Amino acid sequence: MSTPANAGRAPRSSRVRRTIAAVLLGTTVLTGPFLIANQSTAAAAESVLTQSTPGSFADLAAKVSPAVVNVSTTQQAKAERGNPRMPGFPPGSPFEEFFRQFQDQFGQNGGPGGGPDDESEGQPRGKVGSLGSGFIIDAAGYVVTNNHVIDGADEIKVTLQDGTELPATLVGRDAKTDIALLKVTSDKALPALDWGDSDAARVGDWVMAVGNPFGLGGTVTKGIISARGRDIHSGPYDDYLQLDAAINRGNSGGPTFTLDGRVIGINTAIYSPNGGSVGIGFAIPSNIAKQVVAQLKENGHVERGWLGVKIQEISPEIAESVGLSQTKGALVAEVTPDSPAAKAGVRQGDVILAYGGKPVNTLRDLTRRVADTKAGDTVDMTVVRKGKETTLTAHIAPLPAEQRMAAAEGTGPAAESAVETVNGLKLAPLDGAARSRLGLGEGVKGVIVTAVSPQAGDLPVRPGDVIVKVGDHNVTSPAEVTKSLHEAEKDGRKAVLLLVNRGGNESFVPLKLGKA
Repeated sequence: MSTPANAGRAPRSSRVRRTIAAVLLGTTVLTGPFLIANQSTAAAAESVLTQSTPGSFADLAAKVSPAVVNVSTTQQAKAERGNPRMPGFPPGSPFEEFFRQFQDQFGQNGGPGGGPDDESEGQPRGKVGSLGSGFIIDAAGYVVTNNHVIDGADEIKVTLQDGTELPATLVGRDAKTDIALLKVTSDKALPALDWGDSDAARVGDWVMAVGNPFGLGGTVTKGIISARGRDIHSGPYDDYLQLDAAINRGNSGGPTFTLDGRVIGINTAIYSPNGGSVGIGFAIPSNIAKQVVAQLKENGHVERGWLGVKIQEISPEIAESVGLSQTKGALVAEVTPDSPAAKAGVRQGDVILAYGGKPVNTLRDLTRRVADTKAGDTVDMTVVRKGKETTLTAHIAPLPAEQRMAAAEGTGPAAESAVETVNGLKLAPLDGAARSRLGLGEGVKGVIVTAVSPQAGDLPVRPGDVIVKVGDHNVTSPAEVTKSLHEAEKDGRKAVLLLVNRGGNESFVPLKLGKA
């Protein structure tokens, strides 16, 4: 479970505890020349390790720590009606009074703060705060931190290494990447850090993290990059560096450094069964962060490109259905009318294999690259359509607030009557009663799945789904579905791609053939 590494956030009450078992692999050492080669290789590896391992991080810590800051926020909080945090002591009892005095003195979360006057009425209970970390990226007073550190704050303060407190203003923030940019003014020169190149970072490289864990102040930890490209499902552009350097609550917004003192990541989240560091931390790569920070500094917000498609992953079954040899690319489930994709000629069922000359291996590849494209730029895309590659050119538009590029998903209610059964699917025409029951407009055409046979095994369609297409053929009756499936079987196909409308969202699913 990944959680923001923020000291001011109370851990969730319910967490799933997981145990990771380490499996030790035994090896057999051979004698003779193999043993000599083994010893030689081991000696060479030890030499490389000795040369690359720093004897101390003290010089690096002394160099960069002055530019790492503590970020504290306060905001007015209203108590929840009925004050659910107050234990159920009898009204007027000494226990109730004792607990109320404790809250008044220490705050509801055990930190300094005033208590409520009458929380049962939902009146303001005073100010609550949070603590995090940040770093100065520009000597003019620009400070980078996480968005979740300052989210909802009424006041923001930045504390320098020497204890100087400076009020901060919010320049801009980006919730999708969890980055915020602050501005402080100081009567003395401020130290500043430089960005590193996260694309050049390799798994196994040494790194050093600096931050404010649990509000203790500047703390240095070291470790290595454990993995790259981690998707922790915190946003559409996840591409985290995974670190084993100790990162705890309060480290949020703090920097991770390379050995030459450049910022390679922004510490953002941890995976933990207990709220503390277990050696799995996540940092926003610097090459993503510096683009976002530059836009926040210039515009106060982030502008992203928009293509206008809904996409879904290529599973092995889908790859087989569309004639791909690998499970790479992004399957276009829906094209937004009058969008850049529509104007470029992108069609539902296309598989986007490359964007801007770079391969699209996963959905995130396409999502991030479109987002990074400036509005007005022209981009070539390689798509596969009916087994053939073609190149399309799109003129990227700015991302509208109401539009999102996302994986197509949805749910639909069950249907009832059936007219025809094929491959384990009971099918019926999409009549007026079914449209009303499913909440579908007249524009939706297809055949409704009313039931799925238990003997058919695990099928990708559900009762209530509307089959819009079988392969490249639009279908409007159960007979047309049956005919298309039988034709695919005669052609020797092992699977066929169905375009399914589920709860108003269209997506492709592969149906294996030969089911009873």
